[in-house]
Amino acid sequence: MTEITNAVEQLRKAMVDGDTVTLEKLTSSELSYGHSGGKLQTKKEFVSDIATGVSDFVSIDLTDQNIRMVDNTAIVRHILSAATNDKGKGPGTVKLGVLLVWVKNNGQWQLLARQAVKVL
Repeated sequence: MTEITNAVEQLRKAMVDGDTVTLEKLTSSELSYGHSGGKLQTKKEFVSDIATGVSDFVSIDLTDQNIRMVDNTAIVRHILSAATNDKGKGPGTVKLGVLLVWVKNNGQWQLLARQAVKVL
């Protein structure tokens, strides 16, 4: 569980910092990244949007995190509250329910899938 908790925290920090090297390391080449509005992205698209500021997270706070392990797969659910400053949109805030699916690949936990829904 500690490895997954650490991987989630590394992902959170990399998204805020725009750290594409860490994002590349933490995400599977088969990544399916789902946004709350229905947009789906590949790994390349997700990392590119963070790198270019299309998706710009000023801060991210994760709460109510629950982790379930099934063999070499981890299912993580949490509430993501964030301040954003997306290119072309300006400052904003989001509150999302997020499901992350992580798989262990050659000793490294990698994000395979992510889906977010808006929290009312």
